[in-house]
Amino acid sequence: MIRSEILKEIAPIINPHLVVCNIGLPSQELHSIDDNERNFYMLGTMGLASSIGFGLALAQPKPVISIDGDGSILTNLGTLPTIANNATGNYTLLIIDNGSYGSTGDQPTYAGKKTNLTDVARACGCENVIEVQDKDLPPVLQEAIDSDEMTIIVCKCDSGNIKLPVITLDPVVIRHRFMEAVKA
Repeated sequence: MIRSEILKEIAPIINPHLVVCNIGLPSQELHSIDDNERNFYMLGTMGLASSIGFGLALAQPKPVISIDGDGSILTNLGTLPTIANNATGNYTLLIIDNGSYGSTGDQPTYAGKKTNLTDVARACGCENVIEVQDKDLPPVLQEAIDSDEMTIIVCKCDSGNIKLPVITLDPVVIRHRFMEAVKA
């Protein structure tokens, strides 16, 4: 499975919740699969979906899911010890680990080589870290959201992209409708 197929599989699970989605193609894919006001699409800040989602989870009680990629996590490793040391039960971080920088042309990441993000998250102090294969993700994700325990899921999958147009929503509109969804 590639990332877009994973997002299609989990869309019904994440739909009712606040979602902060990684930059570039992941956001474009989620937008094309299930655009709604509870999705915050990152349009140009690599490595910050997990940080923004975690901050949002700390600030309010609704479940928050961050969807990040292995490449983005590797560019902001400081988010993992922050999450570990300030864990909140309403936060789930889904790392889609395809071993590549998907949005910039599928160049390999270190997670596609020697670096194991499951081990890195645990070494940072994250206590509930689960590694799954793409086909096994949906029930694991649902269980994580339903639990009262901060969870990091590293989902291993194939690299690959589908062609999609860029998101044409103005960033101010994305922010405004997401803020309204947070308030609702």
